[in-house]
Amino acid sequence: MTPPGPTSGSSPSPCVSPVASPTTSPATSPLASPAVSPVDVLTFGETMVALRGHGPFKLGGSMDLSVAGAESNVAIGLTRLGHSVRWAGAVGADEAGELVLRTLRAEGVDTSCVTRDTGAPTGLILFEPRLPEVTRVQYYRAGSAGSRLDADRVERAFAAGPPPRVLHLTGITPALGTFARDACRRALRLARELGVPVSLDANYRSRLWSSEEAAAELRDWIPYADVLIASDDELPLCAPPGPDAVKALLDLGVREVVVKLGADGAVAHSADGELRVPARPVRAVDAVGAGDAFVAGYLSALLDGEDIAARLDRAVTTGAFAVAQPGDWEGAPTRAELGLLGAGQGTVVR
Repeated sequence: MTPPGPTSGSSPSPCVSPVASPTTSPATSPLASPAVSPVDVLTFGETMVALRGHGPFKLGGSMDLSVAGAESNVAIGLTRLGHSVRWAGAVGADEAGELVLRTLRAEGVDTSCVTRDTGAPTGLILFEPRLPEVTRVQYYRAGSAGSRLDADRVERAFAAGPPPRVLHLTGITPALGTFARDACRRALRLARELGVPVSLDANYRSRLWSSEEAAAELRDWIPYADVLIASDDELPLCAPPGPDAVKALLDLGVREVVVKLGADGAVAHSADGELRVPARPVRAVDAVGAGDAFVAGYLSALLDGEDIAARLDRAVTTGAFAVAQPGDWEGAPTRAELGLLGAGQGTVVR
C-alpha cells in the first residue's frame, strides 16, 4: 500500500545534523545533544505555554503558568510510570520554549531531538474556567514553531537511535498545517518500514479543523494504526462510512479499538471480542488532560505486556488521577501511586 504523504529521496541523518534550507522548510536550529538512547515511545507534536485563569478573562485577575500539549502530556504520564519517551517536537527560540523544555526534562522526557525554531514563536493556550463543569479554551498557535515541525526532522528523530517500541501520534498535530501534517505522514511510513507499532489518539479539535478535513486525513492513517484510541463521537471520523465503525476499523487492520466513555469508563474491541470496564470513582476537579492520562496508562500496560483487561484498568486509573487535580499533566501518577485510589476516604499515608 502506498503510504500517505510525500517521501524523501535523501538518507536520514542524526538529530544533531544541520537542518534543511529555509527555502524548503522552516528555519530551525537543532539542540546539541549526546548520542541518543533507545526509547519505549517516540512521539511529537506541539507543546504550548499554558495560562489558566481563575474566572472570566474579561474581568482580569491572576493566572497560573504551565505547559500543555497532548503528546507531551502522554510522554510525562509514561515517564512517571517508568517508561522512556522521546518527544521530538519543536519550540520557538524564546523563553516560552525554554519553559517547555525545562518542564519536559524535569519529568524525565528525552528532548534530545527537539528543535528550536528561530523564525516562529512557541504557541500559547489559555484555559478559562467559565462554569464548574465548563472550561473554554483559546489557542494562539497559528504560525507557531510546533506547526512548522517538518518531515525531515521527524526522519532524523527515527534515525537517531534504535527504533522505538511504539510510535504515538494524535489527530491534533496534522490539524496544525502542511508541515506538521507531512511530518505525521512521514512518521507513519517510517514506522511501517521499521516494524514499529503505531498508537493513534484521534483527539479531534473542532477549533483547528472541520470534521470533514479530519475524517479525510485520519481515514488515510487507519491502515497504519495498531491501536486506535478515541471517544465514541470520534470513531466516525476514523472509520469509513457505514453502520458499524468498530467492525470497519478492525477489518482495516487496527488490532485494538479503545473507546473512551468518560464517566462511564471505557471499552476495548479486538479480534477476541469486546471488554468494558467502569470508570474509577474519584471526585473530579478538572477534566482537562484526562484523555491523555488514559492513553498513557493504556500504553504503559501495553509496554509491560499486560492483557487488554489490565491495560483498560490502568488507563481508567491514570485517567482518574488526572481529573482529581487541576492541570493537563500535573496529576499523572507514578507507578508507586497507582494503588492509592483503592485507599478509603480520609486515608493518610504515613
